[in-house]
Order: sequence, then C-alpha cells, then structure tokens
Amino acid sequence: MVRHGVSFDTIVGSGPNSSIIHSEPSDRVIEQGDVVQLDFGCILDGFCSDCSRVLFMGNVDEEFKKIYDIVYEAHKFAIDNAKAGMKASEIDALARNIVKLSGYDFNHAVGHAVGKEVHEKPVISPKDETIIENGMVITIEPAIYIEGKFGIRIEDTCLMKDGELVSLNNTTKEIRIIE
Repeated sequence: MVRHGVSFDTIVGSGPNSSIIHSEPSDRVIEQGDVVQLDFGCILDGFCSDCSRVLFMGNVDEEFKKIYDIVYEAHKFAIDNAKAGMKASEIDALARNIVKLSGYDFNHAVGHAVGKEVHEKPVISPKDETIIENGMVITIEPAIYIEGKFGIRIEDTCLMKDGELVSLNNTTKEIRIIE
C-alpha cells in the first residue's frame, strides 16, 4: 500500500462508530470490548482493491460472536455459490437471504465491481440485473449494523474465473482478538 498507493481513504470505526457504514475519523478512543471495523484497499498496476475486516478488543461477547458468524456465513456462502452467468441481483440474494433469515438486514449492496476505480458498475444489489461474467472483478461485503452499538462487515475483492468466484484477498476472516 505504501509503494503503490491506496484506492480510497482507509476507514476505521470503533465501538458505536463501527455501526456507521462509512464512519468518519473522530476523537473516540478505542476501548476494551469494542468492535473495530476496518475498510481499506490498495492500487496495483493501476487497479483497485477493497477489503473489510473486523477486530475485537478484549473478550468477545456472545452477541458479537453471533453477528460475526452470520456475516461470515453470508460472505462465504455468496462466494462459494456465485457462478458466471448469474445476475448481480442473484448474487446479492445469496448473501442477503442468510442475513435476513437470521432476523437482520443491511441497507447497502452486497458488493460492486472494482477496476481502475474502487466503485464501478455493476452493483451487486437487488435491483441490478447485469450478468456477471468470467473476468469480472466484484466485491462481496455483507454486513450487520446494530445502530449505536457495533457493526460487522466482511469484504473481499473477488474474480469470476472459470465460472467460479475466487477471493483475491489472502487476509484471514477468522475472529481476530486484540488483548
């Protein structure tokens, strides 16, 4: 990232600020028990990437773990089941339905295309009927936001290759606890 540049300003939201989709910098100090939401990307050979991960400060309580597990399941299911030839809206539904069946929802698209710009079309949303084809690069980023408490979003930049969606991020999605 230092050598090639960032594809957008890195976003860090902690505690209740993690429940804001694109939180702004503040004077809030990260505390024990906080969820810390990170959203970052770099540029390589003129192309952007986009990645979101979550850190937990100290002990993870059961509500955090439950929400994290739902978001992770939705994320993994969408990547594992998205196929070339599907509509963007169908890929959105793969992740969104898991979140909804768990009693939650979120108010943004499951993803977007990535290229020379970090946000490009098509949008992986309920309304976009674009067919996702081999060679397209999209993000998968389901989330759950509990207003005023915390938010969890897991995002990978993915390539549709040989009919399958392949994550281009090598960063772990395991729960990361900072003591």
